[in-house]
Parts: sequence; C-alpha cells; structure tokens
Amino acid sequence: MADSNLEHILFLTGKLAQKRLKRILEEMAPTEFTYEIRNIGVSVAALMTAQMIARRVTDLNGADKVIVPGLCRGDLTVTSESLGVPCIRGTIDLKDLPAFFGRDCKPPDLSQHDVEIFAEIVDAPMVTVESILQRAEKYRKDGANVIDVGCLPDTPFPHLEEAVTTLHEAGFKVSVDSLEDDDLLRGGKAGADYLLSLKESTLWIADEVESIPVLIPDKHGDMPSLYRAIEKYAEKDKPFYADAILDPIHFGFTESIIRYHELRQNCPDIKIMMGIGNLTELTEADTTGINAMLFGLISEMQLNAVLATEVSPHCRSAVREADKARRMMYAARKDSSLPKGLDGSLLGMHARKPFPYSAEEIHEFYQDIKDPSYRIQVSEDGIHVYNRDGLHMDTNPFELFPKLDLLQDDAPHAFYMGVELARAQVAWQLGKHFMQDEELDWGACVESKTEEQKDQDSRAAHAMQELRKEAAEYKVEGSTLKASRERKKKKK
Repeated sequence: MADSNLEHILFLTGKLAQKRLKRILEEMAPTEFTYEIRNIGVSVAALMTAQMIARRVTDLNGADKVIVPGLCRGDLTVTSESLGVPCIRGTIDLKDLPAFFGRDCKPPDLSQHDVEIFAEIVDAPMVTVESILQRAEKYRKDGANVIDVGCLPDTPFPHLEEAVTTLHEAGFKVSVDSLEDDDLLRGGKAGADYLLSLKESTLWIADEVESIPVLIPDKHGDMPSLYRAIEKYAEKDKPFYADAILDPIHFGFTESIIRYHELRQNCPDIKIMMGIGNLTELTEADTTGINAMLFGLISEMQLNAVLATEVSPHCRSAVREADKARRMMYAARKDSSLPKGLDGSLLGMHARKPFPYSAEEIHEFYQDIKDPSYRIQVSEDGIHVYNRDGLHMDTNPFELFPKLDLLQDDAPHAFYMGVELARAQVAWQLGKHFMQDEELDWGACVESKTEEQKDQDSRAAHAMQELRKEAAEYKVEGSTLKASRERKKKKK
C-alpha cells in the first residue's frame, strides 16, 4: 500500500527492461517516493508511444505521476491531460535514473535565452528572392531571430528592396549587412529592422532611416572611434548595438576577446553583438565545440546578439548549434552551475557516457535471454551480439557477421543486422551511445526529426521486430521438422 504522505510514481516499461528498472530503484532506496513498475505489453521500452500509453494505461492505481522511457515517442502533454496526472519522459538509459531524481524529476529548462541570433545570407545579391526566402525559412527553423541580408562589394543588388519586403511579408525580422553606404541607405529605406554596420563617419545614415544600427570601429581595432560613435548615438536615446569585431586565430583573436570584455566593462548597459563567423568559418574544426566555447564567453560577458554564418560546408549547422549553445549557457548561468549535464546537442562526435554497461553486465543480460532474437550492445571492449544460443564479441562487424545464425533466404533480417552492426561499430570507434533500433545521436549536427517522423521510425522498428520474431519462430519450427524427418529416416 502506498504511503499517502509520499508521492506515488508509476513507472512504465517493457519486458526486457523491467528487471533492470526494479533493481535500480531498489538500489536507490530509501526514496522520497513510492512506486509501481508496470510493463504495458511491449518487449522493448523504446517502442512505447504516447498513443499506446493512452490506450493501455486505464488504471493509475493512485499514481501522482507517470514516468515513461526516455525514448518514448509522441506528445506527452496530451497523455498527461488524458491521464489527469503529469506524464514525464525519464532517462534514455536506466543508469541515469538516480541523477534524474536528483533534479527532482525535472528535465533542464532550455526554453529561455538572452542572445539574439542574426543568421546571414552572405551571397544574397547572387541568388533569387525565392532562394533567399527558402534559406531564411531554414534558419528560422534552426533558431534564428533575424535574417541578415548580406551585400557584396562591387556587386549589383537590384533586388535588395524586394528581398527585404518579401522577408517582412513572411514574418521575418530583417537586417541589411554592407560596407557600402548606398546599400545601407537602400536597405534602411526599404524597412530593414537593423543595419550592419555603421561607423562614426556614417552615423548620418541612421538619421535617414528608422533601422536600428550596429556600430563598429571606423578602422579595424580603432576602439576610440567606436566609443565616440556609441556616445553620439546614445544621446539620441534610440536603440543600437555595438560590435568590437571578432578576429580569427593568429590574426588578433585574443586581443579581440579582450576588446569585447573591455567594451562590456566600460559600457555595462548597452547591447553588444559579436560576429562569430571569423572563428567558426576560419577554423578547421568541428563547430560544435567552437560554438560551445564562444557562447561560454558570450554568456560570461552577457553579450546580446551574434551574427552567424553557414558559408563553409563544415559550418552547415552553425545556426542550429548557436541556438542550442545560447540556451545551455543561459540555463547554466541562471543556476550558477557548470554547462554540463544539461543537454548533449553539442556533443556531435562523442558522448559523455558512451558505454553505460560493461562486458560483464552485458553477459548478465545474455544469461536472461530465452528467445532467438539477436540483441546488440556496445561496451568499451567492443560490440556484443547475443541471443539464447550464444554471445559473440568483436570490434569488427565483418568478424561478427559469419558467427550469426541467419537464414540464408532472409535478406531483410541480414540487411537489418548489417545496418545495426555498422552503427554499433561507429559508436564503439567514436565513443557514442548505441541503442539497438535507434539512429545514432549526432546532436545539433543533424536536423532533429519531428515527433511524427519519430513515431514512424518507432512503428517501423516495431514491425521489423515482429518480422524478426516470425522468422525466428519459422526457423525453429523448420529445424524441429527437419530433425523429425531425419529421425524417421534412421528408423527406416
């Protein structure tokens, strides 16, 4: 009987994870809650969906809260309304449950940020308005707040006004970015919300238009000119940003960081922008780490906006990464904590906990398996493949595959095992988390799937499981029939 003074939690799980979940919860004792573990009729917990929960959970048995597997698909807000109690996604891996409850069962709040992202279309004069709009839609989906229409030196831009107008009609905030006075004036008169960038010598443009200017030094590194421009524009009592200009590595990077720091110290109340493309574009390294470091600096200095670009192919997800980084750093700063354990979106190549189970623990799982379906897990030692008939371990799928007892005429099953073993090998080589029937998690490097797409994947995985089960049962029946025939032949 549940203690009425304690919160009562209903844990939903699948057949294979039920025993492990029970053991982990027992190891957490004493807990500040009572609980019930319920298998809702799936073998693999990851195949659970919000719709399935709504259909199969009809009795809460006094539960105040429902916790489902971290890979459960679908909109849980609808499920919560249906059940009448909060329905929350737990951890992807059961071993993380203790830490999850250390957060009071609340996932980190990454809904807030205090940095605006200006996403620049650097070659706008060279592409059509339709192409500009398409790219803007992509940037907006990735988290951009403002679409920056970039102008090019000595390059005609006859459709500048049309681009600004079309973007506005589609609901975008727009900035125009140019070193040419005429482009800035045209963009401002067309209704651009921001102009990048005005100098002390070109402040007159701001008097001609309503656009919010981004102020920069008259000459590179000439901070006195930037401070004079700030002082002059502040007297107008109108909004503006200031940008000290970030330089690439070995061309003044450290000095430029110092400039930003001094600008914030000297002008604590103004809005400051940092153009981050000089570091992401001009450093041959994965941009996830670069963005993490940059936004750490931005968060500490409490800068207000960034200008991000995706010119080089290796920067193809820079805007999306910037969105994840600003949210993670804001949450950490707000809680006076390290930017760790909040979100794995900037861990594209590696995982913080890549191998949750040791070879010895996987061997324990193998001993509990009573059916012919193959399981694949990865430990620090390599790739483990097992069913009731045996356990094999190697680091090379080509060595493992011949050891598997697959039907010669079951091409779908062979294809499935090939795909899963290839994923497992990549996970082992890079140190990424692997879970059978799930794509590897590349964080912000890859566009997130919609809940509908995840549901489709889940249904496909479930269908594949059923096919594998049927094939295995057919194989067992065939082997029994064959053995019976051989016995009859011997008697004769």
